[in-house]
Amino acid sequence: MIKATELSDEGLIGRMIVGDEEAFTLLYRRRHPSIYRFALHMTRNSAVAEDVTQEVFMALIRDAKRFDPARGTVGGFLFGIARNFLRKRWEQDRRLVSFVGDADDLGEYAATAPAGSGNSTPRNGSYGNGHAGAGHDEFAAFETVGRVRQAVATLPENYREVVVLCDLEEMSYEEAASALDCPVGTVRSRLHRARAILLEKLRDVRVVRRAPAVGA
Repeated sequence: MIKATELSDEGLIGRMIVGDEEAFTLLYRRRHPSIYRFALHMTRNSAVAEDVTQEVFMALIRDAKRFDPARGTVGGFLFGIARNFLRKRWEQDRRLVSFVGDADDLGEYAATAPAGSGNSTPRNGSYGNGHAGAGHDEFAAFETVGRVRQAVATLPENYREVVVLCDLEEMSYEEAASALDCPVGTVRSRLHRARAILLEKLRDVRVVRRAPAVGA
């Protein structure tokens, strides 16, 4: 019999459906960090991010049978649930939409994130996941991830989602499309536009930072 630790995410959900508690625990450990990071990037509020993450996995316990491998990956399925919970939160409390005025919990992520969740820096050390597209080399040239986080937080929701999923969480276009319930072409176009906006914002920051030196 295959050990639970050797199973894919799909296999773990299959075990969950027949009542295997260990399978849920393993899937939670695998996917909790990325779901938490997504919620944190979307809200910049660690308490809300943790609440949303817990709601996602409670929903998974209740409705694991809703997962359909023909429609996408387990990751896409969970991100989609997280997105729905986030939207419900925003409908209940419109103040969450005003990201710029909120406390920047992202800056304290290392201290507040659950154990094992790592940080939001992409695994390859650059800002991106290797997708083809203008602007990727330029992203890597900016000095700190902190400025990128700040710029991402100011993007409109639909652009912020694709940047977090594709560039920070390194999901494929297909996985992101499944999570966002939209065509792959929409993901591509939003990501292209979002990267262009980010580059402009980051260039503006650099110009402002240099201005005093020029004046002096």
